[in-house]
Amino acid sequence: MKRTVYIFSALIIVLLLLFQISKYAIYTNDLTLEFTIAFVAIVFFFIGVLLNKKSSTKTQISQEDVDLKKLKTLSLSDREYEVLKEIASGLSNKEIAEKLFLTESTIKTHVSNLFVKLNAKRRTQAIRMAKEMRII
Repeated sequence: MKRTVYIFSALIIVLLLLFQISKYAIYTNDLTLEFTIAFVAIVFFFIGVLLNKKSSTKTQISQEDVDLKKLKTLSLSDREYEVLKEIASGLSNKEIAEKLFLTESTIKTHVSNLFVKLNAKRRTQAIRMAKEMRII
């Protein structure tokens, strides 16, 4: 969390510096307004590409790394395990229901069963426990 705050703070500082430099350059008639806007747009384009590249490289446990013994001891059904994986990917109950072609109330039932089996009170806690148990 601290790292994210530092990154965005640095981006804000860079943005302010870019605007101050461009304002100075425009006042001294060294740059045109169009060139300044294009320069700022290019800088933010590359920042966006870098941030997207870093955020898209998430490490996930492959199917071989899943602890199948632990999965069986928890007695999770196949559908509950599917719902758990979708919760871990950040989907809401409604989105999971649409993806798995089920009703939202069925998903709520599966989620509450997951909470009981994983001894969790919230979705984030269930995901954390599942990751600790190496089942997702």
